[in-house]
Amino acid sequence: MLSLRNSEEMGAFLSDLCTPAELEVLVDRWRVVPYLLEGVPYREIHERTAVSITTIGRVARYLNQGSGGYLAAAARAARKQAHLARRKA
Repeated sequence: MLSLRNSEEMGAFLSDLCTPAELEVLVDRWRVVPYLLEGVPYREIHERTAVSITTIGRVARYLNQGSGGYLAAAARAARKQAHLARRKA
């Protein structure tokens, strides 16, 4: 996966690798990460995203007790977003 060069290649790879249902699960999990990092309550995250409380709790558990993958990806995404925002300004 590290050899993929851009988001289009990653999207194509994931589309080939995962079923639509699996992709939806990945999207749901990733969508709640920023809210959890901001400390938004589970119920409010659920209301904003329609992601189940169970899934939100699972992601929170891995954010707090996992291997650091969510945090690393979230930090990198935030840096990239900030860089893009500076370029537009």
